[in-house]
Amino acid sequence: MQVWKDYQAQHKDRFLNELLDLLRIPSVSADSRHNEDTKRCAEQVKARLVEAGADKVEVCPTAGHPIVYGEKIIDPSLPTVLVYGHYDVQPPDPLNLWDSPPFEPVIKDGKIYARGSADDKGQFYMHVKAFETMMRTNTLPCNIKFMIEGEEEVGSNNLGLFLNDNKERLAADVVLISDSAMISMETPSLDSGLRGLAYMEVEVTGPNRDLHSGTYGGAVANPATILAKMIASMHDENNHITIPGFYDKVQELSAADRKVLNEAPFDEAEYKADLGVDELWGEKGYTTIERTGIRPTLEVNGIWGGYTGEGAKTVLPSKAFAKISMRLVPNQDWVEISDLFKAHFEKIAPKSVKVKVTAHHGGAPYVTPLDSVAYKAASKAVVTTFGKEPIPMRGGGSIPIVALFEKQLGIKTILMGFGLDSDNLHSPNEKYGLENFYKGIETIPYFHQYFAEMSKQ
Repeated sequence: MQVWKDYQAQHKDRFLNELLDLLRIPSVSADSRHNEDTKRCAEQVKARLVEAGADKVEVCPTAGHPIVYGEKIIDPSLPTVLVYGHYDVQPPDPLNLWDSPPFEPVIKDGKIYARGSADDKGQFYMHVKAFETMMRTNTLPCNIKFMIEGEEEVGSNNLGLFLNDNKERLAADVVLISDSAMISMETPSLDSGLRGLAYMEVEVTGPNRDLHSGTYGGAVANPATILAKMIASMHDENNHITIPGFYDKVQELSAADRKVLNEAPFDEAEYKADLGVDELWGEKGYTTIERTGIRPTLEVNGIWGGYTGEGAKTVLPSKAFAKISMRLVPNQDWVEISDLFKAHFEKIAPKSVKVKVTAHHGGAPYVTPLDSVAYKAASKAVVTTFGKEPIPMRGGGSIPIVALFEKQLGIKTILMGFGLDSDNLHSPNEKYGLENFYKGIETIPYFHQYFAEMSKQ
């Protein structure tokens, strides 16, 4: 619609500057030192929603970080879209690997470099500006509700309570989320599913204190060595996960479905070059696309113990630790998988050490029906602005609250991400393309238009 394009072209610089202001706020939910920053970011999100035209906008307190809620109900008889996003970001560490300060956004080569630029400030803010566009041009075709939370990066622990306590207020026909990636700007795609997550922390304890490695080495089990051996044993020679029962409920895709999935463009040489690796690694018998979308995984996210400072210290550590995440696929229950992991880890521990296993958080996998009105509306919106039919893909990441929306609110979710896998999510030098940002703002209004039209049929 030309009126949308005219408005967006006129205000594109302001849209960008507002996003940069959001990115300057270090809203790191995992670090209590930034609690005031998360509150400040929530207040700024509220202010932008009010300016865009939302009603009943409020910062809702939780036992953790607040949730920002706002709405615009133009006609209760029309369809309602619930837009979800999160304003919290991952910790920026390691800081020395950033080319520029993580909370001082820099635009270089057409990309915004800053923590949260793609995950998820840049993506949820597209919806705020798309909403503003429709409000200012008097073209809003349906009701919109916004729920922007501050704990997604730490497991959304308080979102379930908020959903349960606000079911009537959050009632909608579909949830719309931009917190994922597409194949490329030349080959658009829509995520038709997400993997679930089970996140664990393990502690291995040997002697009751750190020991001199010369005096005691070879006589006392080293927790760091034992931990490394235990972790290594969790994959066999085919990189198959060895936890008993881990695969029992895995939903296998048919040969036909796997064939369709692998029709997506993928250049292995380019993939390796981008990552700086000479060889790919993964479960035998599956392609890279399958390994990152339809197969469960177990990965070490962090491992530490003993002396890690400058220089040398010949110590045999008393303790060693690791953080381990498992990505799950349909039919795998994250609580059940967490229990299986705990039982296995405790069983394989030698008597020379003691182990402690803690489950941090998790979430269920999710699959979006491709024949739904909402998915068809999203696909048509992408065709309108990209000129190409989007390819349905299985996202490798997790958004644990997606399954929660269906369970608590009884509604499906559309994953309409405009990021790229190369955006360095959760890594130093996170970035988000200006083209992606503006293309999202251009595309989103068409989703609302088509969803409203198709819902009447």
